Amino acid sequence: MKRDDIVTEARFWLGTPYHHQASTVGAGTDCLGLIRGVWRGLYGHEPEAVPAYSMDWSEPQGQERLWQAALRHLVGKPLQAELPGDVILFRMRAGAVAKHLGIVSTVGAQAAFIHAYAGRGVVESLLSAPWRRRIVARFEFPTERQS
Repeated sequence: MKRDDIVTEARFWLGTPYHHQASTVGAGTDCLGLIRGVWRGLYGHEPEAVPAYSMDWSEPQGQERLWQAALRHLVGKPLQAELPGDVILFRMRAGAVAKHLGIVSTVGAQAAFIHAYAGRGVVESLLSAPWRRRIVARFEFPTERQS
């Protein structure tokens, strides 16, 4: 899998409105839906059937469901090994479960990532210090087509 292909596929989603549990380019998506949509663009199918989920992502139970799902389908990598096309997982508040995802689009001094953000839709944002502090895991898409 070429990293440029991942970033190109993610940028195709820019401007898609935010819609909880959705994953349709141009119509609506949330952060998981964006990753699912990019996956479909790369591999031609869903990684797995996604059950309904709440916006709190199992926060009351303290279950890291999003992290566990990422581990089932993506390849974990060191936090500091940043490359375009990486999937990054964020913990939005200390002590909360990790519940936001994005795809690194640019590295270096102007590092950026693409994500679906409530109230804004799919945007490309600077990977600023406040965002970086929230990253708890980094993954890459598998290099071979998934069946």
